[in-house]
Amino acid sequence: MAEVRRTIADAAAMHRFGVNLARLLQAGDLIVLTGPLGAGKTTLTRGLGEGLQVRGAVTSPTFVLARTHPSLVGGPPFVHVDAYRLGSAMELDDLDIDFDRSIVVVEWGRGLLDGVTECWLDIEIERPQGRSLAAGEADAAKFVLDLDHDFDEPRTLTISGHGQRWSGLTELLPTEPA
Repeated sequence: MAEVRRTIADAAAMHRFGVNLARLLQAGDLIVLTGPLGAGKTTLTRGLGEGLQVRGAVTSPTFVLARTHPSLVGGPPFVHVDAYRLGSAMELDDLDIDFDRSIVVVEWGRGLLDGVTECWLDIEIERPQGRSLAAGEADAAKFVLDLDHDFDEPRTLTISGHGQRWSGLTELLPTEPA
């Protein structure tokens, strides 16, 4: 497993990182995004959507669980999954996602994708920690923060490549300063 750490300066840089990362992606690629509420998972995903040139606004699919965005340029569909409300890999499997022919991003998916593929990128986003949210506040905060969160504090990305496809992760990842 290859691992790379990157510091991302702000929301615009996170979006740009997603646009640049999209250039590497192809059908069958899976990206798992992990991080606390408001970390920038959806901002990164919006950048991926822009870079892949897909139809429709890329927004958090919290309440629909998954959105498929067709390519406007003949590429594979882009599937954006929010696994926050899913309790098991079986519930994710029930979404009937075509992992082999799509580019799939799963927010909150760590631990739910075992056996789906042998190759994936795991991106953990760390953000400066403010006050902790109580359990009752988390659902409401997730809706507000992940839908259109703008941040100006740096984030740290830990990007782990799993499988042969991502063995040269260091050489593959965008190096543009963020």
